[in-house]
Amino acid sequence: MPQFHTARVTELLLERPGLQRVMIELEEDEQPGRAYCLTELTGPVDVGDRVIVNTTAVDLGLGTGGWHVVHWNLERSSFTRPGPGHVMKLRYTSLQFDAGTDELMHPELDERLRGLPVVACSVHSQAAVVIATIRHLAPLSQIVYVMTDGGALPLALSDLVAEMVSREILSGTITAGHAFGGEHETVTVASALGLAANVLDADVAVVGMGPGVVGTGSTLGTSAVEAASVANTAAALGGVPIVAVRASSADRRARHRGISHHTETISRLLCHAVQCAAIPPEVSGLRNIIARPVEAPDPGEVLRAVGLDVTTMGRGPAEDPLFFEAAAGAGALAARLMAARRASSH
Repeated sequence: MPQFHTARVTELLLERPGLQRVMIELEEDEQPGRAYCLTELTGPVDVGDRVIVNTTAVDLGLGTGGWHVVHWNLERSSFTRPGPGHVMKLRYTSLQFDAGTDELMHPELDERLRGLPVVACSVHSQAAVVIATIRHLAPLSQIVYVMTDGGALPLALSDLVAEMVSREILSGTITAGHAFGGEHETVTVASALGLAANVLDADVAVVGMGPGVVGTGSTLGTSAVEAASVANTAAALGGVPIVAVRASSADRRARHRGISHHTETISRLLCHAVQCAAIPPEVSGLRNIIARPVEAPDPGEVLRAVGLDVTTMGRGPAEDPLFFEAAAGAGALAARLMAARRASSH
């Protein structure tokens, strides 16, 4: 069950479109803490404001914890931010809002994907490595990121996406399902892919959840398995799906060392033959996955060149090289398929 407490804002740490990060002091025990405010939903806060914060994640000590969430600013008696349409996200909750959707404006998104490479990621950090690698290998490409609702719902929470947009590593962002805050909004991943291919003229779509993959330790009880649905959908719509293999040389959990059990489960849920980079080589033994040899650039060098600091479970490329090499391999394979698609269209 959720837990809410009253606090006072003591310091503004960061502010960007859709997000504020602040220091707070909880009133009942005067304990300091950190919180973020989703300004598109509740409006901004100022130093000195009394606010209601949701403390549940911090109280439970979750990996996604460390930050409370501002639920309401008590200094404000009302808040109105008109939306562009009538399609709601966060439906039937107290924070439901009119997000508007591109389906209402672009019926052409229902058309086929015409061979668009689609990279399906199972954790957020993979997406940044894939995108940076594609940008390195194909500097002029149109790279569109589709964020699903498998992890964090607000796009504004992703520091990586904010950096990639500001550095023009990304060409566009779409938030699908109940995820929100992208440059474009869609009801489904399927229509997000159609939008990328037929409206945004993407050369590649990279699809994956925002920060905070949900895991239970069970085979199927993880939001990472959505990558199978993404790949199946892309194939059914005429795209060319690529699964970004999750692998690790440093994870303390046996189920994630070598090829992660997430990738093995995704392979069993695929309805179509899907490509991946042959990193590590053992991936060639997975069901429904065709492993392609690739020459991928050094992911550490690529990330340094574009100024991105990417970690997985706190580990960077030097601490967990296999994770980053596998993600860079997916980016390299996507760049190769992009070049083949362009050549076939001329």
